[in-house]
Formats: sequence, C-alpha cells, structure tokens
Amino acid sequence: MPSYKTSDFRKGLKVQIDGDPYLMIEMNFVKPGKGNALYKCKLRNLLRGTVLDRTYKGGDELEAADIEDIDVQYLYRQGDMFVFMNSETFDQYELTAEQVDDAWKYLKDGMKCSMMLFNGNPITMEPPIHVELEITQCEPGAKGDTATNVTKPAVVETGAEFTVPGFMKEGNVIKVDTRTGQYVERVSN
Repeated sequence: MPSYKTSDFRKGLKVQIDGDPYLMIEMNFVKPGKGNALYKCKLRNLLRGTVLDRTYKGGDELEAADIEDIDVQYLYRQGDMFVFMNSETFDQYELTAEQVDDAWKYLKDGMKCSMMLFNGNPITMEPPIHVELEITQCEPGAKGDTATNVTKPAVVETGAEFTVPGFMKEGNVIKVDTRTGQYVERVSN
C-alpha cells in the first residue's frame, strides 16, 4: 500500500489510520526555532464523521487510504436502503439512510451522483450541487402580499420541505443548492 511522507501532506489528502479512512481537512506546518519541523493536522473520519487532531514530525509517514470516487445513478429507495448503480460497470451499491444522511431530500430517480468507495465498499454519496425539484404541496400566497422577502414552506416531489418565496405555487419547479439546502431560483417550466 502506498504511503505519504510529511512533505506530501496537504488539505484533501485521504489517508488510513488504524484501518479507518480519514480526510485531511487542515494541515499547518510549524517550524520551531529548535528541533524538527512539525505538521499539525486535522483529520475527519470518513466512516464516523469524527475529527482527530494529530501532530507529526518531519519524516513521519501515513498510509494512503484505498479510496475511489465513482459516478453513480440513483435508482430507488427500499425501506432504509438507497440503491445506486455504477454508470460504467452497472454494479449496484446500497447505502443506509444514515450514510445518505440529509441528501435523501434531493434524490430523484435516475439522478447522477458521486459516491466514495473504501476498499470497494460504498461509504458516502453526494448529489449534484444544484437540483431541480417540483413543488407538490404549498399554501397559496396571500392576495396582495407583495413584500419582497415573504417566504413559505413547500413540499417537493422527494417529500422534503424547503422554504420558498411567497409567489411559488404547486407545479412550479425550483432549483435548490444541495450544499446549503437553500432555494436558488424558479426554473421555467
């Protein structure tokens, strides 16, 4: 298995510590006046989401994690399991509701997503940055309510609820930013 020397350390590096995959989310190089250089790292466990603070000396090594990012297509939900298919090999992968987390709000049949595999097993998935969802249920706007920042809740085709401007109605298609869960704009339909 390849490994990384401290000189290779950088933000975004995927390493393995005690058999678990970690993502280096922060790395600071410290050169004290006397002695070896230090590398202060923050590492996020890709399986549990916990964060570790570790300090390494110049010359230390970390094992590279067997992480692969692939393009997948969302197929369907079966109870608490979400089923995806590799777009190239047609292999199917299942993720639990816990692994999918809040991304379920954006998943539509056939949607292209990216998935992270560790030792060939799926650990997380990410929907596209922007998704278009149809509003299936929302209260009608109050007549004459033309204030610029009036909002209301709306339920979309995936069953998730988002805050939308007051002028939106059932059947409208909205664009949502999956990183923030915020309404971006109305899509003409």
